[in-house]
Amino acid sequence: MGDWQRSCLCGEPRESEVGRELTLMGWTRSLRDHGGLLFIDLRDRTGFVQVVVNPEVTPEAHEKAKRVRSEDVLAVRGSLVRRSEETINPTIPTGTVELMAQELRVLNPSRVPPFPVDDDIEPTEASRFRYRYLDLRRPRSLRALEIRHRMLTAIRSHLNDLSFMEVETPVLTKSTPEGARDYLVPSRMHPGKFYALPQSPQLFKQILMVGGVDRYFQVVRCFRDEDLRMDRQPEFTQLDIEMSFVRPEDIFAMVEGMMARVFREVKGVELETPFRRLSWEEAMSRYGTDKPDLRFGLELVELSEAFRDSGVAIFKRALAAGGIVKGLKVPGAADLSRKELDDLTGLVGRYGAKGLAWIKVLDSEWQSPLTKFLSESEKEALRTLTRVQPGDVIFMLADDFDVVNEGLANLRLEMGRRLGLVPEGAHAFAWVLDFPLVEWKKAEGRYSAVHHPFTAPQEEDLPLLESDPARVKSRAYDLVLNGMEMGGGSIRIHSPELQRQVLSLLDVTPETIEEQFGFLLEALDLGAPPHGGIAFGVDRLAMLLSDSPAIRDVIAFPKSQRAVCMLTEAPTAVDARQLSELQIRTLTGEP
Repeated sequence: MGDWQRSCLCGEPRESEVGRELTLMGWTRSLRDHGGLLFIDLRDRTGFVQVVVNPEVTPEAHEKAKRVRSEDVLAVRGSLVRRSEETINPTIPTGTVELMAQELRVLNPSRVPPFPVDDDIEPTEASRFRYRYLDLRRPRSLRALEIRHRMLTAIRSHLNDLSFMEVETPVLTKSTPEGARDYLVPSRMHPGKFYALPQSPQLFKQILMVGGVDRYFQVVRCFRDEDLRMDRQPEFTQLDIEMSFVRPEDIFAMVEGMMARVFREVKGVELETPFRRLSWEEAMSRYGTDKPDLRFGLELVELSEAFRDSGVAIFKRALAAGGIVKGLKVPGAADLSRKELDDLTGLVGRYGAKGLAWIKVLDSEWQSPLTKFLSESEKEALRTLTRVQPGDVIFMLADDFDVVNEGLANLRLEMGRRLGLVPEGAHAFAWVLDFPLVEWKKAEGRYSAVHHPFTAPQEEDLPLLESDPARVKSRAYDLVLNGMEMGGGSIRIHSPELQRQVLSLLDVTPETIEEQFGFLLEALDLGAPPHGGIAFGVDRLAMLLSDSPAIRDVIAFPKSQRAVCMLTEAPTAVDARQLSELQIRTLTGEP
């Protein structure tokens, strides 16, 4: 570069600056030869500008420019001029100007890239993330990271305006028995002992409340060693928030204001607040899920009582086994073909359903393999409960609670998509409240926390902790957007006695309670204020704001579905000497 210094970024020159001498630096987007006159599109993260190299004016620069290749790194010094009327490009911000080159330097040549760095040509996913640095030069890919940056800027500004303090918590911490599998880090100083990478800063942020921090937040990296999906990564970013002396309503108001500011500043969208609220029981009853997509209707209907004495064998068996029967009326779907109905049966089968009952309601008849088994009273009950009209279809599932709700919830989403019921550009936020505190894990023979073991029970349900834990509701809440969980939180347990009781309910032994959570209980016993908080998946929110199809698109260097970094190929084997220092021997017999 010598003594050259960039005047501005490539996407910034405008007609008001015509006549200025500029030095621009960036990558070669393209080179075009128009009868000796060379045109270079010079690009950086802000866009590109056209550079003109005239052999009659600057022969030395022209000779260099003739050898320029795609993705070479250039520095160009010249004068900004207005384009002639016939060459103006109205599709780009710099389309009315161009830089007449006086000098040109190739700062670093590039070999031929493995794929064109262009939004019009989509490389394979393997190539994109193997050469992620090239992919990020593409405007579409870079835009996702820019939106993520603007989102976090708005969040930090909002929380700063509300007197929150950003505090960093440890990355090397203690393994605890609840939650997903930990990533473990061996200690060289303490052979045979391990740190755990945090799945969440949960306990540290609660202890910060005991320390009087009062309003804390952190944009924090978290780690979970679990099976991956399109919306999950082994390491992810969480927006972590905690507040003292609050009720759920205080947290709702803070979050709604923050979301309104983010959507206004990032997407130019004004959100309607306050957000809708519904209980967990209502969400499960009406939508079959605690993450309902409220952008469209199609609600589930409880049919168990209507079929309590049914002659339909599948209904009778399910109800006798303690299960339920629910239905979904889909208006105007009676023209579904038998193949389409079979495909929908396969869809619910993925969630454990053994079949899908359906009835097409036509003007003069009901068409279904079930029709001959239905009594007139059952038909009348179906008419009343579903409000079915000619041209509609009633879908029904009979099985245990989870299978029926999950199957119909996903069938509802599929029919919403097929029938075009989801309005484009809509943002349907909702708070889901009053979750159960615990759920029974039959395979493990114990209760498990629905959220986490530090969530406070509702005060009126405290007497049920010993007698009927499954009926205890928690002071937990989730924020849902368009069928996705954006964040979850709760009012925490601040009494050490109640915390011990809840951990015991979860079958954590007294010895383990002291070993794993003794430091927390000690802190709670030394003046813990009532407190609560919430955490958001930063990656998921950025994915939604940028309209990206997968979380990987909004992460600079993501992992694959096999938890491999496609750029560095981590995880990799390490030197035997390193293992020896850690006193670790692998199962392959290496030291």
